[in-house]
Amino acid sequence: MRKSNTSGITVGLDVSDKQSTYTVLDEDGRVIEEGKVATRRTALAERFSGESCRIALEAGCHSPWISRLLADLGHEVVVANPRQVALIAKNHRKTDRLDATRLARLARVDAELLSPITHRDQQTQEDLELLRAREQLVRTRTALINHVRATVKSLGERLPACSVATFHRRVAMALPAGLRPALEPLLCVISQLTEKIKVLDGRALQLIAERHPEAVALKDQINGVGPLTALAFVLTIENPHRFRSSREVGAYLGLTRRQRESGETSPQLHITKAGDALLRRLLVQCAHYVLGPFGKDCDLRRWGLRHVGSGGKKRAIVAVARKLAVLMHRLWITGEVYEPLRQASSPSSAA
Repeated sequence: MRKSNTSGITVGLDVSDKQSTYTVLDEDGRVIEEGKVATRRTALAERFSGESCRIALEAGCHSPWISRLLADLGHEVVVANPRQVALIAKNHRKTDRLDATRLARLARVDAELLSPITHRDQQTQEDLELLRAREQLVRTRTALINHVRATVKSLGERLPACSVATFHRRVAMALPAGLRPALEPLLCVISQLTEKIKVLDGRALQLIAERHPEAVALKDQINGVGPLTALAFVLTIENPHRFRSSREVGAYLGLTRRQRESGETSPQLHITKAGDALLRRLLVQCAHYVLGPFGKDCDLRRWGLRHVGSGGKKRAIVAVARKLAVLMHRLWITGEVYEPLRQASSPSSAA
């Protein structure tokens, strides 16, 4: 989406749900136009058709399709990372017009000041939304199951232990008679959610087979990485070559610690939690499996178990999730065959 700004014109676009505000600067940084435009494809295409220029906007709900539209019109599009632009987000004077002007001025001086991000293409975004829809269904089902169990416990009863997939069948006959009118409709919804989740699981496998075969090696070679995690990783990263090193993937997914070093102090802070939250949660779940009782022996498991004793289980799980992301990126970009005990079998470790 990045092209050269041949005209010298810079535009700051503050996107809102219905109307977006823009400020246009000339080569010398003077404001030559301000206005509003409807946040619709036709309106934006009509307003910004013509000579190419640099257009800056913040990442948000509308930014993926707007950035693709403006790039197709021939503009250089800079999508600012709002987490990194405190000058806009934390300014005491914050209006749509001022935000658009600040975006334009920062983009005019140096686009890197906006910590620009790259949106994935439309097809990848649509495929990723399937996994996010599945996550919402799972969360809704979990909330309903917890509600049913808690309601029964409030009357001094307990429901039988069972898996979430069989919950609606196993507990149907165990409900107290007085609670059946209230809870049976919820069991019906839980049953429907379970069926919908199965459908989406099947579609995810179909996506891997038809459009994302690179995820096959990741899910088949690394113990603990399933098809959902492999597919989410491929869709989220999209282009593995945009990272100079596989180690950068951990920071991209928010699995590295924040830094606030000052003089002699360097406090131990929490992870940044930047990037895609869904993939980060899936990697953490995989790390739980790798370090759990069912995880197979491998270099990653051995490394993680050593860190459980030194830094605590939670830190070890996050560290394993980060290493897992680096490993998956490395295997993807090189096409190497994964060796679970490569370090353990090396001559240096044997010595």
